[in-house]
Amino acid sequence: MTDVTSAKSARRPHHWRRDLVELAALFTAVAVADAVANTIAHGPEGPYLLAVSAVVLVATATFHTWWARRHSHAPPAPDTGGPATPAGPPDPEAPESSGDRAPETALWRMRTTVRDEPGSLATLCTALARLSVDILTLQTHPLARGTVDEFLLRAPAPLQAAELTREISAAGGGSTWIERADTHDLVDTPTRVLGLATRTALDAAELPLALRQLLGRCTIHSLPAVSLTGRPTGETAPVEGALEHGETVMRLRDPNGGVITVERPYLPFTPTEFARARALVELDARLGPRVPRSQDVLTLPEGNEITVRRADQGDVRAARAMHDRCSSRTLGLRYHGPVADADRYLNHLLSPRFGRTLAVETASGRLVALGHLLWDGDETEVALLVEDDWQRRGIGSELLGRLIGLAAEAGCASVYAVTQSSNTGMVAAMRGLNLPLDYQIEEGTLVITARLNGLAAQYPRQHADRSGH
Repeated sequence: MTDVTSAKSARRPHHWRRDLVELAALFTAVAVADAVANTIAHGPEGPYLLAVSAVVLVATATFHTWWARRHSHAPPAPDTGGPATPAGPPDPEAPESSGDRAPETALWRMRTTVRDEPGSLATLCTALARLSVDILTLQTHPLARGTVDEFLLRAPAPLQAAELTREISAAGGGSTWIERADTHDLVDTPTRVLGLATRTALDAAELPLALRQLLGRCTIHSLPAVSLTGRPTGETAPVEGALEHGETVMRLRDPNGGVITVERPYLPFTPTEFARARALVELDARLGPRVPRSQDVLTLPEGNEITVRRADQGDVRAARAMHDRCSSRTLGLRYHGPVADADRYLNHLLSPRFGRTLAVETASGRLVALGHLLWDGDETEVALLVEDDWQRRGIGSELLGRLIGLAAEAGCASVYAVTQSSNTGMVAAMRGLNLPLDYQIEEGTLVITARLNGLAAQYPRQHADRSGH
């Protein structure tokens, strides 16, 4: 409402009937006054009565003036239909009211099983309401017996998991599992699944990571159908997959042959989770082998140009040729075993199913270095191989930095490198990351673990982006 409109609505309407009434009252008052004056003037006590009347009139006028001023300055009644008066800026010196501060809360992910009966979910929600817990999202997973309800909750910060579990158990929930959540869990499930499907469609190496993000904390292994020696491993799975060991192990057929196993001992898989995981694997199978083909051209300190790109099993022949040019010592430091067996690892190492590989090519197209980021269950291994003539030029450090960026972008908590204490180049490259490192030596083998806690937020995407992801 504008100021002009408010001013108009504040005025009282002026009517001719009111003027007529006031004029009649005036004439009446004059007539009465004249009659009273004549009576008083001809009476024996006329002057005294006139004085008393004057005093009474003055008192009445004073009272009327006070009454009018009091009511004209009274605050107006609140107008619920009008606009709110804009508040001025807060006074920085004024004490903050406790009511202005939002209470501290915490996010929880909770899963519980209830009877498949009308009202069971309502009882559960009532118990949460008594604890001042807000339900942000809810998913139901029907089972043969009962229903699994999965919640994302916002609860008061002082509320402990044990107390929440007790209340849920008293409300009829069984096999309750609860853990802290973060803001990433606020994304609804359909959006998250579509995002994982998009990443899987762009890069075959994303499938294990997508499964881990879809199913939470779990261990994923890709078991090939053929061993490194070329013999069948006997690893098979039904086309439609299977749930085993009390539904804590999921076996899916790998599109590249073999089996993908997903283990989550602390929480059984539901049929809905199994269907989602199987759909991701089927998507990967239909799209076939695929690796992003972006590449970066870098200039070494001495002026030579190299190209860094993603590699896959199409680079096996070039990688074997690089092996032939490497010395026995270089291959021994890399593979920690008989040099003759090095070629057998290449099909495994270059498969997107087991991780990501970066290749370095010269201007003539010759492969001179490989860097591997390998998914090893819950852990992640990093490994480097640089041809002898191209060592000590910063290629290993460049590859390692990019691989660490890919690991941080994938949400890995740590990466480890297995080498020998005499491999000073690998040790120096790991120290050059400026990350917390743990060292463990067993029978001459050195394991260096780099912790990536919080690295995804602070590590520039330059390494991940430049590496073709």
